[in-house]
Amino acid sequence: MKIWAKVKIKDKNKDIEIISKSLTNYLYGYGPIQDICRKYNIKKEDRAILDQYTANRIAGLLMLYLSKDYNRINDLVNKYNINAIEYGEILPEIEGYVDK
Repeated sequence: MKIWAKVKIKDKNKDIEIISKSLTNYLYGYGPIQDICRKYNIKKEDRAILDQYTANRIAGLLMLYLSKDYNRINDLVNKYNINAIEYGEILPEIEGYVDK
């Protein structure tokens, strides 16, 4: 029987740690989150909690992806598939160096 539970992985993987922190900064470092923090006077400590939570979740996804545990990734997608009205159209966005 499957039971939905949060699992903390204690194995340290420096690559995953660095990537998770970098992706968290990529997602939340700039843009609307700064405006929201200013508008609602969100404290630096509360922002750090949000960033830590995000980095932990990203690390978990990376661990699942690297271990090719696509069934658990699929379980996450099915559980957290939220109505598209809340998001609107998804437009993939990426930044980085490009050849000219």
